[in-house]
Amino acid sequence: MKADHFEQQKLLALADEDVALTQLAHRKRTLPEVAAVEAAAGSERAFAEAEVRAGTEVRDLDREQKRLEADVDTVRTRASRDQSRIDSGAATAKEITSLQSELQSLARRQSDLEDQVLELMERRETADAALAAAQSGRASAAADRERAEQLRDDALADIADSTGRHQATRDEVAAGLSEPLLSLYDRIRKQTGTTGAAMLKARQCQGCRIELNGRELAAVRNADPHEVVRCENCGRILVRTAESGL
Repeated sequence: MKADHFEQQKLLALADEDVALTQLAHRKRTLPEVAAVEAAAGSERAFAEAEVRAGTEVRDLDREQKRLEADVDTVRTRASRDQSRIDSGAATAKEITSLQSELQSLARRQSDLEDQVLELMERRETADAALAAAQSGRASAAADRERAEQLRDDALADIADSTGRHQATRDEVAAGLSEPLLSLYDRIRKQTGTTGAAMLKARQCQGCRIELNGRELAAVRNADPHEVVRCENCGRILVRTAESGL
């Protein structure tokens, strides 16, 4: 295949734009700001789950404390009634003995219930502290996520802007190339994943960075200036310039 020597040199500009576009695509895929958003969102979810667990524990302890306090009130009411019966003087000696025995039992029961209430109150303090920590952590993580999202969006906008500019330049360069040469270049570019052409500089292909051996160099040196020659190692179009070392 043949193409004007100067037209072939335009492939280097096209390759530069493809390198830039490839780098931008890689940057978009590996953007650290995206990872920062995911990390902050993960932290926020973890704190939210901790908040739910702590909130559930607080509510459960509240219900249990109310139940125990109601039991304490019931015991106190019963003890007050028994004491009133004794104080009234209407009870028989046998009834008084029975009531006094019950008062002792009620006193023990009340003491036991009050100890349980105190224990629950201590547990409630711990649960309240855990809930407050989870709420504070979630709020902080949410703020971190919002900041990370803004940084990510700014980075993506910058990538999109740069991609648009390089794509426009590439389209302009491509429009100045003949269809056969552009078609060959694009086919090779898809194969290499980066560019379809590279400069031959100081006898080295700048695409694969391998120096041409004697036979390869002689073939390129003896080729017509308008002949499209390719690197035998990477397959890219070798663009010859004054720096080729021929």
